[in-house]
Amino acid sequence: MEIFIPKEAEIVLTKLEKAGFEAFLVGGCVRDSLLGFRARDWDLVTSAKPQQIKAVFEGYRIIETGIKYGTVTLLIGQQALEITTYRVEASYTDGRHPDEVEFVKSLQDDLKRRDFTINALAYHPQTGLMDYFGGLADLKNKTIVAVGEPKARFEEDSLRIMRALRFAAVYGFNIDTKTIAAMLEHKDLLKRVAPERIRPELEKLLCGATVKKVLKDYYPILGVIIPEILPMVDFDQHNPHHHLNVWEHTLECLAQIKPQAILRLAALLHDIGKPGCFSLDNQGVGHFYGHNRASADITKGILIRLKFDNKTTEKLFTLVRYHDSEILKEPKYVKRWLNRLGEENLRLLLELKRADALGQAPQFRTAKLQYLQQLENILAAIIREGQCFSLKHLAVNGNDLLQLGIPQGKQIGIMLDQLLKAVINEEAENDRDKLLQLAKKEKPCK
Repeated sequence: MEIFIPKEAEIVLTKLEKAGFEAFLVGGCVRDSLLGFRARDWDLVTSAKPQQIKAVFEGYRIIETGIKYGTVTLLIGQQALEITTYRVEASYTDGRHPDEVEFVKSLQDDLKRRDFTINALAYHPQTGLMDYFGGLADLKNKTIVAVGEPKARFEEDSLRIMRALRFAAVYGFNIDTKTIAAMLEHKDLLKRVAPERIRPELEKLLCGATVKKVLKDYYPILGVIIPEILPMVDFDQHNPHHHLNVWEHTLECLAQIKPQAILRLAALLHDIGKPGCFSLDNQGVGHFYGHNRASADITKGILIRLKFDNKTTEKLFTLVRYHDSEILKEPKYVKRWLNRLGEENLRLLLELKRADALGQAPQFRTAKLQYLQQLENILAAIIREGQCFSLKHLAVNGNDLLQLGIPQGKQIGIMLDQLLKAVINEEAENDRDKLLQLAKKEKPCK
């Protein structure tokens, strides 16, 4: 079995061996190569201790990533390679970092501390694959199995529980019975994991090809991180437009939308406020008045708690807030939405609306999807033709209005907004002379 490795990794292996040390490629790069994927990160383990690694690569740029724990990052050209000394670890008081690290000389001892068998594989071009824990068989069987005792692995680093879900969703793997039992038993350990570590795992999980199945089977684990999802589970909507309960509908939306983190997050959270807004009318039909805003407010709270950046938080708040809003299929109305949200956000909103429609009752889908396509056609024409929907497209600016004698300051802004509104509403052409004439007519008296 042969794995193609980049020349930078070959340099590291060769130099360490010439200096008298063992060295192997390890972990994700081996796993992904065996699965036929292109590895992005190349990690290595070695019998050399950190100071010895630094000595071998004297003259190279080295970042002491986690030298306390035996890890340095070596930069060769544009390639970053993480090199870690063989080690075993003691208890994990903080659920992330080992309290003590002991450097060892055995590759097998190093690999037995890793999370899953598919990540406990090492490779060397001459000696081939080193597989002490059945990782190759688990790859072939598409199964995620903890190395050794699952309970111990999750107590060492609780984030591994999320990583298991992520691998299941991304690779379409099943999770070993013993491993998933330990994950469910110890799921509350995730509460002690820093949000900054949870966030990237959550995004990768949501973008997995089989996320629908994974979250359907293991939603109690996600519920530790986002307890607000739990009321959606089995919540009957009692509405002819919805043949699925709120959670099933959410999972269908996730499966239908593009695997882009911002869209997958929007799909996950767009109806999270529904259970709290439910009412039943006299005919037994369920309604969720105000769920747009409720869902947006809940979404914002979740994202702040998980330490998402402000830009992402505001974007998702906007998408969830307007996901169920009506957009009339006339150019002037589409331009109003373009003015309010901008092109990027409006396109994302239409993607969310499409996924939402695909998660609703089949008899209503065709009409809704056709309507959305018409909106996209109008949007495309507006952009293609360079039609005006914002002040930057307006044929006049503040200096033009100053020359008309409109006082500098607030009045300029008010007039520009009036002119833009007239253009968007197709009451005036976006022509400089005509807009100046309109401005003269509307100019406030002194």
